[in-house]
Amino acid sequence: MTHRPRIGITLGDVAGIGPEIVAKALASDRLDKRFDYEIIGDAYTRRRANAKKWLVEGAQRCLRGELAALVTAPVTKELVAPFPGQTELIAHVARTKKFAMMLTGGPLRVALVTIHEPLRRVPQLITGRRVRDVIELTDVFCRRLGIRKPRIGVCGLNPHAGEGGLLGDEERRIIAPAVRCTRATGPLPADTLFHRHYRGEFDAVVAMYHDQGLAPLKMIAFDTGVNLTLGLPFVRTSPDHGTAPDIAGKGIAKPDSLIAAINLAAQLASQP
Repeated sequence: MTHRPRIGITLGDVAGIGPEIVAKALASDRLDKRFDYEIIGDAYTRRRANAKKWLVEGAQRCLRGELAALVTAPVTKELVAPFPGQTELIAHVARTKKFAMMLTGGPLRVALVTIHEPLRRVPQLITGRRVRDVIELTDVFCRRLGIRKPRIGVCGLNPHAGEGGLLGDEERRIIAPAVRCTRATGPLPADTLFHRHYRGEFDAVVAMYHDQGLAPLKMIAFDTGVNLTLGLPFVRTSPDHGTAPDIAGKGIAKPDSLIAAINLAAQLASQP
């Protein structure tokens, strides 16, 4: 008897909507049928701190080759401390130094140079090497999707991409030199770049910070956005929303983003 490859799904924060959307997704008949799916976690526990243990277990099992991919339900940031989020924790378990968060939704693909950081710290965290790394990871991902020559646009940090230095010099001093070492285009004003990406001029965008990239994506794909981690030695995806404790236990949480995350994980895990 041939066994199908298995994708692990962590339950996330049990005080949130994770257990509910996992159950709905598995019962939806909308998942890729080439894979089996395994829940990692206990929906009946009251110990929220177990969410971190389940993440580590899932990542370790992917590293051992027991799972073809890992899909993670939402977790409250405090539960994965001292890491800022699940992305950073999983990269730590995988001993991956060069990684990035990417969000996909509708026609948009957005990778982030900085992730879960206070806005005041963002300028000092943007370095030429980090910008190049995220562009290169984005290029590899787009090629994995079959895009032979990815068109990647890079956002500036400041309004109007610095307006030639009048509104900030990070573009001229850091971002532009980094972009010139790659096949990407930029830095470009974020407010127009996302419109151009939406119209099909670019295959992906590299944004400088969290809200710069996620606000436009969630505007058009709030219920179906997917978060994935670039650079890991295994596939990891997650729904692009939080734990939503205000609606937990009411039976009204939508599983659409988790279903999209599971199916993207299956698509990527099925590739050679």
